[in-house]
Amino acid sequence: MPRLAAASLAGTAIEFYDFFVYGTAAALILGPLFFPAFSPVAGTLAAFGTFGVGFVARPLGSALFGHIGDRHGRRPVLVVSLLLTGAATVAVGCVPTYDTIGVPAPLLLVVLRFLQGLGLGGEWGGAVLLTAEHAPAARRGLWTSFPQVGPALGFLLANGVVLALSAALSEAQFAAWGWRVPFWAAGVLAAAGLWLRSSLPESPGFLEIDDHARVPLAEVLRDHGRLVLLTAGGLAVGYAIFYAVTTWSLAYGTERLGVSRTVMLSCIMAAVLVKGALTPVAALLGDRYGRRPLCLAGCAAAALWMFPMVALLATGEPLLMFLGFLGAMIAFISMFAVIAAYLPELYEPRVRCTGAAVGYNLGGVVGGALTPLVATALVEHGGRVPWGVGAYLTGVALLSLGCFALLPETRPVPVAVAEPGLDRPVTG
Repeated sequence: MPRLAAASLAGTAIEFYDFFVYGTAAALILGPLFFPAFSPVAGTLAAFGTFGVGFVARPLGSALFGHIGDRHGRRPVLVVSLLLTGAATVAVGCVPTYDTIGVPAPLLLVVLRFLQGLGLGGEWGGAVLLTAEHAPAARRGLWTSFPQVGPALGFLLANGVVLALSAALSEAQFAAWGWRVPFWAAGVLAAAGLWLRSSLPESPGFLEIDDHARVPLAEVLRDHGRLVLLTAGGLAVGYAIFYAVTTWSLAYGTERLGVSRTVMLSCIMAAVLVKGALTPVAALLGDRYGRRPLCLAGCAAAALWMFPMVALLATGEPLLMFLGFLGAMIAFISMFAVIAAYLPELYEPRVRCTGAAVGYNLGGVVGGALTPLVATALVEHGGRVPWGVGAYLTGVALLSLGCFALLPETRPVPVAVAEPGLDRPVTG
């Protein structure tokens, strides 16, 4: 289990590095380079629009790779998705700017961002299921939390590279070529990830399936459509929080508040670092008290914290901004630390890869793709304190709270204490 968990963690870290480095670039530099005819706000909105394309592609990727995972195994998904995401990310670093080739420049960005999202849509389901289906039931939450640490590491790596380049280069150098370096680095990371995953065994949960679903997506939509929608709605607030903090606030702080890029990145990275460290702790609580209570608590905390968070952000003071981000990240990880165990337990093994991944990535469309766009538009028509953004995030939190309230608990219980006839989801 330690070797398997480490390989899953490394793979998700690399794939999310690819995804996050684009978000950071969209917040800082892509608007002027690829949409120079737009106003600063319109350019940022356009850059965030290309950012959102990746989230739209993720459910499609989860359906495509989920089919492979449910029909041919979890392991092939990990290799193909990593190759696709890595190649698309390196290619983003090679795209000429608008001043060089005109309109094809932003069009190429959209296509490559779509391919990034397609690959990432398959990555999560494969990595999580490979870990979940190997893990002992009593500690499934803990072991599946390691792939969930991967996004934090990927974010820290992506932003650490950008932060180092920002400190070492002038503004002109960063705009001319420095922003491309993090994208090129994705090629080296993808090669390392492929090497790590080359010796992973296939999931026992998959090997034990006798009757594979012919068309897993059709079966999921027919038999589990309500479950997919509820999990997507429940996860929306996690995505909304994460990208409000890591993407929108970065643009807001640098453009509207005049805070330096280095200070904003440092505050955000510090909060994400704490979030990553707390992930296994929250997962252990999920193993002890259940998945659903942690998710409900995280949604409630998010609903209570969003207005304080935007107020602290609007001060422009590093310590206060960090505290605002930290509270949001703690609410976020209360939910997402247990999701890697929760979603697979909700589905039977024959459609587990498709069902869990589609629900997870549909939540990203609602929470991740829309939040930077909506928040940027709301700020444009508001005062210094972005109360409208706080109201939007609170609304998403309440929506997610309602969805989780309608979902069942799945934490495995000893047979000896289970009530006769208790209707539980399949835990595998």
